[in-house]
Amino acid sequence: MMYSKKRSRESRAAIERIYIAMRHLLIRGSYKPNGVSGKALKEALQSLQPEIYGSINDPEKVELEGLLYVAERLPMGIEECRFVQLIAREGLQESGHQVIIPLKRRRNCYRVDNDRMYVEMSRGRSDIYDILTHLTFLYLEAEKIKKHALELKGGINDNWKRLEEVVRFEENEQEFDEKRALVYLSNVLGRTVEETHTAVQKFAQSGGCNSLYHLIYSLGKVAIEEELHGAKKEICFSAKLRDVMGHHVYGEQWAEHIKHKLAELNWLHRPLHIISANLHSFVNLLYGFDFDEKQSFKDIYALADHTRKNTEATYLIRKAALEKGLVELADHSGTNLGVQLIDLERVNFEALPYTFMRDKQEEWPILLIIDYAFGEQAYECMDELLKAYEKGKQVHTLNVQSVSVMGKAGILEGKKGDIMVPTAHVFEGTGDNYPLDNDFSEKDFAGSGLGYYEGTMITVLGTSLQNRDVLHHFLSSTWRAIGLEMEGAHYQKAIQSASRIRKSISEKVKVRYAYYASDNPLVTGSTLSSGSLGAEGVKPTYWISLKILEKILA
Repeated sequence: MMYSKKRSRESRAAIERIYIAMRHLLIRGSYKPNGVSGKALKEALQSLQPEIYGSINDPEKVELEGLLYVAERLPMGIEECRFVQLIAREGLQESGHQVIIPLKRRRNCYRVDNDRMYVEMSRGRSDIYDILTHLTFLYLEAEKIKKHALELKGGINDNWKRLEEVVRFEENEQEFDEKRALVYLSNVLGRTVEETHTAVQKFAQSGGCNSLYHLIYSLGKVAIEEELHGAKKEICFSAKLRDVMGHHVYGEQWAEHIKHKLAELNWLHRPLHIISANLHSFVNLLYGFDFDEKQSFKDIYALADHTRKNTEATYLIRKAALEKGLVELADHSGTNLGVQLIDLERVNFEALPYTFMRDKQEEWPILLIIDYAFGEQAYECMDELLKAYEKGKQVHTLNVQSVSVMGKAGILEGKKGDIMVPTAHVFEGTGDNYPLDNDFSEKDFAGSGLGYYEGTMITVLGTSLQNRDVLHHFLSSTWRAIGLEMEGAHYQKAIQSASRIRKSISEKVKVRYAYYASDNPLVTGSTLSSGSLGAEGVKPTYWISLKILEKILA
């Protein structure tokens, strides 16, 4: 692998320019993607050349894997819209507009008319930066499509007209000659017919976006109308969004709801173990072995494989869990973070094929499991959650015993599915670093049969803004980073301020961080845009869950 220090410096400078530009545009309130500010964002993204966007700098080839990655994280139909408005929670759903939720991002989106898409931003600045980066990439690819659709004198070429016919047939659910359609589309994409056919199939299998024919045609159509008729695209930020940004409005509502439920259940005094993870592995681990007398599983991996292939089993386990100490809290705050409370006193540990040592005279703990946060949202929500609960003149300090974070991360050595144990979190682009006394170590994962690494983790501003030179700098410099993720430094900042400054939790609170590798951005074909982790993620997810539970009950 070739590594250039010069390119690394240029790339880090490009990341800084992108974020400064985005913050400026957020304060300003709007910008045009093809205006001066929009072009500056495009140039910075092209200078950076993120791995996730592949051939972004090729003037002829449209990037296909990157398009699928972005399309699954943006609302379906956004490619047809000239106006995108980023808003706070402003009552669109209550006024009767149908909500659109992207396949792989928890965002409430609303198609108000043919030209306008409204997107709720209630998960902090990281969410705004994420969507602006994806839109910038989308508009760069749209320019390539436009170039392939127009003749040198400015008219529409015949190839584009043929593609338009294909899209009409598809929209009307009429049959069309797919062999010819692939040729028309490949000419517009600047790709081979074989590459185009593969991409068409991937989009068809996705289920979270329109077909590749539709997406390409719509992107090109909007770009052509802007070129020929001056119908300019625009991205706006609502006044309320700019007003609430950074003030923990949604995190405060979310945390207050959790504490109110703990008080209602008379659990405020109980030992509390906070876990940031998915919302299935602990439920399956604690309740999955006795949900059905006809089923028996030798270990958690057999159970996990069964539930992954059998949705009815997942439903039955959840149903049994709700009768035996599981409490689910739906989110109404806008954070889109689901919450589970588990009373371990009501769990049948004898049904589990694992032995958990504990002192029976201690008070049984409560597990508070929160779904994966997104970037800076982790600080907002954890900061609010760790504050004392105030009810009238009474102040109740939560009896927090530990905070565990299990997350997906990019690995810089190793492969998908391997485990990373951080000794510190370093925040990209700043001098902020958070050394930590991690209650996890390499030895906790020695018997897993998986690769495991211990060292510094980089908390990045956005996974879509990383390239090989930047990542190689983190790996080979004195930081000696083992991986990158988006929440660790934010969580640790909240925990440290709560324990050392606010004194709302004890300084003896145990912290546990462990990540499993969803991708290796330094290996071609192993980036996030190359596909999901799938079955490779089962073993590390459940091994980390098991180890967290062992630590809690030890």
